[in-house]
Amino acid sequence: MKAIERFLEAAAILSHPVEVRRFPQGTRTAEEAARAVGCDVGQIVKSLVFMADGRPVLALTSGANRVDVGKLAAIAGAREVRRATPEEARAATGFAVGGTPPFGHPAPIPAYLDPDLLGHREVWAAAGTPDAVFRTTPEELRRTTGAVVADFRETRPEGSGTSGRTGIMDGSRASEGA
Repeated sequence: MKAIERFLEAAAILSHPVEVRRFPQGTRTAEEAARAVGCDVGQIVKSLVFMADGRPVLALTSGANRVDVGKLAAIAGAREVRRATPEEARAATGFAVGGTPPFGHPAPIPAYLDPDLLGHREVWAAAGTPDAVFRTTPEELRRTTGAVVADFRETRPEGSGTSGRTGIMDGSRASEGA
């Protein structure tokens, strides 16, 4: 079964009707994704897979933010947290890097939700491939993923912007900086 079909099946099981939008040129950064769908970069959900003491965790991060692995470790109750390799991310989620959706994984993954996403009426996340996204609400995102709202955002000095090099949804193809 193709990745988008698996994602749509998972959405149906979760009673979350979604409409997938495709962008043949792909969206390699959160900024490109925001331009493609016509929203603010903060409305893009990056589904970032990390390994916490050897087990996968999912950080659902606003496209405008970066992950502080120290904060994520404390939240996840782990001694060590690191970015999952593309192979580890695929094994945990069933989806390739660059198109990892927030749900629809083979087994539940502990998920943490960036509180900045709650400030938007709608957000956009990957739908199984790097060129596919879907619109949802922060409340539906929290419900469908079982995510805990937690502040794992990297704190940047006042006046410093985002780097512009974050992968659309899982950040592993570009330097997310976490």
